[in-house]
Amino acid sequence: MTLICKRKYPPSSLQTRRNLRVSHCFAARVPPQKKPREKVEIPGLEMVTYGDRMHYVPGLAKPVYPPWEMSFKDPRYYRSPPAQEMALYKDKPCYVFNQRTSILEGVRQAAWLTKTHVRPGLLPHLVSLAAKPENQLPDQDERVQNAIKHSRFWDTTEPRPRKEKYSNTLLLNLLHLCATLQPTHPAVGRRILAENYSLAATWKRGEDLFQIRGRNGLLHCSMDPLPRICGEQEVLETSDQVLESFYPVSPTIDLQQVSVYKEEMNCTGFRGEYPYPHAHTLYFLETSDPNCQLRPEQFRAKMIMFTFGNALARAHKLYGTQPQSLLERPITVQAVGTNGRIFQFLVFQLNTTDLSGDDGIKNQAWLDEDVELYDFAKVRPFIKRKEVKVPAGLAGYKPETFSKFLALYLHGAA
Repeated sequence: MTLICKRKYPPSSLQTRRNLRVSHCFAARVPPQKKPREKVEIPGLEMVTYGDRMHYVPGLAKPVYPPWEMSFKDPRYYRSPPAQEMALYKDKPCYVFNQRTSILEGVRQAAWLTKTHVRPGLLPHLVSLAAKPENQLPDQDERVQNAIKHSRFWDTTEPRPRKEKYSNTLLLNLLHLCATLQPTHPAVGRRILAENYSLAATWKRGEDLFQIRGRNGLLHCSMDPLPRICGEQEVLETSDQVLESFYPVSPTIDLQQVSVYKEEMNCTGFRGEYPYPHAHTLYFLETSDPNCQLRPEQFRAKMIMFTFGNALARAHKLYGTQPQSLLERPITVQAVGTNGRIFQFLVFQLNTTDLSGDDGIKNQAWLDEDVELYDFAKVRPFIKRKEVKVPAGLAGYKPETFSKFLALYLHGAA
């Protein structure tokens, strides 16, 4: 006995119901791609076209005209020549680091590229600058907490401010608080903040050529250079230190490789008569741009590279582009990076511009990672199982983080 099951709807009706639930562009079939017609060129045979008749004629070939060249220059229709025909083209490639570069090995790769020995934490005599009573602000903790609340709660009409907004507001508020010490520290008045300046520095590492280019954020530049962090004896002892290797990963991984470049490209971003030629501190902010988001390790590597680039460009201007095994006066540059809650502190000392080999004197860097300024800043309390886990407002403020920020600011002025 055979059982025959009948459908409730006929196939055509069921298919119609399915197609009505989605857009027609998803339900329709994709048309097959048209195969391009092969052009046959017979030597000695001239094609009969409709070019002379100035209109389309069926059966006649389409005319081919030479490219039209305008008698004037229009940047909208500019076509660059091939790279091989450019005046700055070179067979040897150059590896470029810019503000969007995310290198794989992070701090280790940046240390190898800059021939730097990186030490964890900041030096005690530098941090102790903020511990002196004459270097502290009146009502310091209260004013810093008000600066945090201003950036997270008061400076917005939105329920929750964006990270790029409150991180920038917090950085400017902290810089404003530090600048109030100018009456007691006159050297602070010999500085200025510069924004959107372009940096360029060139060096050789082994047989490869490297460059740092681009804009790196907010620069605190000064009339006077920062004092050296370490003495001459400690600098000479760096020749015994060995750079950390990350073999088999190539040191040039994730760097932009270009063939059109200038070999001697060194520029601090300012003209020669600029009254604030010395870089004091670089301030970096984590960006929310999805095209150049950096992880914390790559963010710290970016800080090292651009701090090194500012110091190297200044050294080339003072001592020339010839490699110097030991600088007469080492160049010190600082950096601070933040996302609005977590801070990264860096102090870099350039001891040598002879970066070709792994032996000899090395540069030095002190890096303090992932220092929290506060734990939470909630507009509304965080409640879980009818219990308030995190109250509304600012919680977990850590004053030692601002002390480090203030110590770097007062370095060279206290």
